[in-house]
This record gives sequence, C-alpha cells and structure tokens, in this order.
Amino acid sequence: MARSIWSGYITFGLVSVPVGLYSATEEHELDFHQFQRGTSDRIRYKRVNERTGREVAFDKIVKGHDLGNGKYVVVEPAELDDIAPGKSRSLEIDTFVDLDEIDPIHFQKSYYLGPKEGDNASSYGLLRDALAKTNRAGIAKFVMRGKEYLAAIRAQDKVLVLETMYFADEIRDPVAELESLPARSRAGKQLTMAADLVEAMSGEWKPSAYKDTYTDRVKKLVETKRKGKEVVYSEEEPEATTPTDLVSALRASVEAARKSRASRTTKKKAAPRKKAPAKTSAKKKAS
Repeated sequence: MARSIWSGYITFGLVSVPVGLYSATEEHELDFHQFQRGTSDRIRYKRVNERTGREVAFDKIVKGHDLGNGKYVVVEPAELDDIAPGKSRSLEIDTFVDLDEIDPIHFQKSYYLGPKEGDNASSYGLLRDALAKTNRAGIAKFVMRGKEYLAAIRAQDKVLVLETMYFADEIRDPVAELESLPARSRAGKQLTMAADLVEAMSGEWKPSAYKDTYTDRVKKLVETKRKGKEVVYSEEEPEATTPTDLVSALRASVEAARKSRASRTTKKKAAPRKKAPAKTSAKKKAS
C-alpha cells in the first residue's frame, strides 16, 4: 500500500478528520541520461563555485535573493524553516464554494485524501458525501515540505480529492501577456457555423479513449535503434485557414462531423445483442 506524503487533519467548524495525502497521478515517460556525443561518457552536474571552480558541499550552500546590481540578501535554510507558515498538521477549511465556480486555471496538482484512522472513517465519509450532495469544495490552506498551499477539497466517488491551487496573484493576466487578442465574434453566419461544428463534434468525456502516443513513439524509437535500425516519422504541419476560406472550411467540417456521427450511430444500432442464457428449471423431472 502506498505511503502518505503528508498527514494531518481536515478541520471544519468543530470537526476534525484525520487524513493522509497520497499522489493521485503519475506521468509515464522514458528517462534519459545525458552523454557526450560520440562517446559513452555520462554528463554529470556539480555544484561549483563560479569564482574558484571548486565543487561545494550541499551543507555549505545558502540561498540569496537577487536585489540587482550584484547585491544579494543571503538567507540560511534554518531561517526559512523558522518562518514556515503554520507548522501544525492542519487542513483548515475556511469556506465551502460551488465547485462549478472555480476556474480550472486555478488547479495545480491532484492528490487523494484517505482516512488515517479506522475509528474516524465515518466522519471522513460524512464530509465526502456532504460535498458530493451539495457539489461544494472546501477551500483550505496547509503547509507541505516547507511551502504553503491553497487547496480545494472535493468529493470523487468514494474518495476525497485535494487539488493544490494557484493563488490569485500567481495567475498571469492574458491581456498583459499576449500581444493582441481578437474582439468578440459578432452573431453572424460564421459564428453560427462554428457553433454547429462544436455541436456536431460533441460527445461524452471518456478519459480512457486518449493515449500518450508520443511516449509510445519514443519507446518504438528506442527499441528500433537498439536493433540497429532507424525510424523516420513524417507528418505535415497544418496550414492556417485564411479568412476567405473560413466559411467553406466550416461548412465542410460540419458535414464531415455529422456523417461521422451518423456512421457511429448506425454501427451501434447494427451491433448484435448478446443473447441471454437460457433459463433452466430448478426442478428435475422425476424419473
């Protein structure tokens, strides 16, 4: 069984629920080491004093905040530990909000919250079921590994999920970041056709239908090169649709999407149904 990476208490009102925090996701990717081209020599990174060129032990390193003009404020690790916010093991819910009101841009990483003590599993289940019934998320702050996090606690089937979140001032203003953004589309033929295309391409959200094809290609590349062969992928990049071609492109896309949906619907209807097993009599005939 997985070990919790943090443990503490969810508190709301006068209720405290002991919980453990567990990773909810994992990334699947191939690990690569670095080598000097043409050799089998590994590339290693060292902490080096840029003035002397000598390697520095980890316990001899301090942090410094750049003030500009070559000036720094040096901070010791112990000083950072001393001012760490809320060293208590508490996930104190400040308020409950409608889950649908949270813009997904605030979500950072997902974790499972599991009941830590069997005797208190009922209080865990009560909070989970209340959140599910009201479609609410509990907003809380907590400290993990020397950093304070904003978090949303929500219900998902049988488990409580904690989403670490970005603080409001960590989210960049798109208007300030991007050079130009187009004005809102006016209600017209193009907008109507674009909406029709969205509807024609709409379907159910099925996470299992999506696979990491890039990682599969990397694995294939590694295996092919291991065999001494070479693999080449060639894909043409799409060209931007010009304004003059937009209407015709939308019209053709809508027609193609509708045909594709109709084809899928026909196949579903034509699929043979499995016959139910024949019922057998519970009583045996007398011989």
